[in-house]
Amino acid sequence: MSSPVPAHSRIRVGSAPDSWGVWFPDDPLQVPWQRFLDEVARAGYEWIELGPYGYLPSDPVRLAEETGRRGLKVSAGTVFTGLHHGPAVWDETWAHVSEIAALTRAMGAEHLVVIPSFWRDDRTGRILEDRVLTPAQWRDLTEQSERLGREVQERYGLRIVVHPHADTHVDTEENVSRFLDATDPDLVSLCLDTGHYAYCGGDSVDLIKTYGERIGYLHLKQVDPAVLAEVVAGEVPFGPAVGRGVMCEPPAGVPALEPVLAAAAGLGVDLFAIVEQDMYPCPPDKPYPIAERTRGFLRSCGI
Repeated sequence: MSSPVPAHSRIRVGSAPDSWGVWFPDDPLQVPWQRFLDEVARAGYEWIELGPYGYLPSDPVRLAEETGRRGLKVSAGTVFTGLHHGPAVWDETWAHVSEIAALTRAMGAEHLVVIPSFWRDDRTGRILEDRVLTPAQWRDLTEQSERLGREVQERYGLRIVVHPHADTHVDTEENVSRFLDATDPDLVSLCLDTGHYAYCGGDSVDLIKTYGERIGYLHLKQVDPAVLAEVVAGEVPFGPAVGRGVMCEPPAGVPALEPVLAAAAGLGVDLFAIVEQDMYPCPPDKPYPIAERTRGFLRSCGI
């Protein structure tokens, strides 16, 4: 007789607009926000992220009404930044961040997911800048990330969680370690996206064991190893790679999520684990059945 799956009671599971093929505030290829909210609740999720700012209603009163009547709560907002460009981009960055942080705080969330800017365009593949940062750019990235963490804490009571991401400068095990080693743990935590980290060759369990005190948030995602091998060999940009199905429905891909969740539970802290299966663009009827099956799979993992 098999032993029961342990319940990871301090891990709160949710989903995000990303799992419904939503990458942009407004796009004819995406499902309407009302349908996303209806379906994410029906699939069994209680927590959601805001997704791209402007996709969900940006008026906190209306958003609270729309989420509340569906039994949903917000775990985090998301911002894109180019902090390796240094103080010169601070004012523009803060104008973008403060608007999203205000809505995030108004919805009762405590986290702001920070995604570094892309070195190549995620739709066209056009090279935007060198994929390797100079030492000066690394200093700007880490110093400005700490500044952002401090400002967001002091002004909005939020904690930033920086998200390693394919086609950005914070991607591989080496770059993630370099970033963490150079930033203040009191100001900067990590959003470990299991799919992106595997996409870039990293091992999520090892990262949790090595930098456990820095893990502030999880994105649960898997990659298809066969598609990933083709993507890497062909140097395919992230957007087209998603179109090829590089991010797949669990448990079909890697990394295995059970050991990741076990390692995360072993940290003994409260964590969000937000499902994000990149699927832009996708047919409107595709996301819901996947979301429902994924929720069932995660229950079998103890969350």
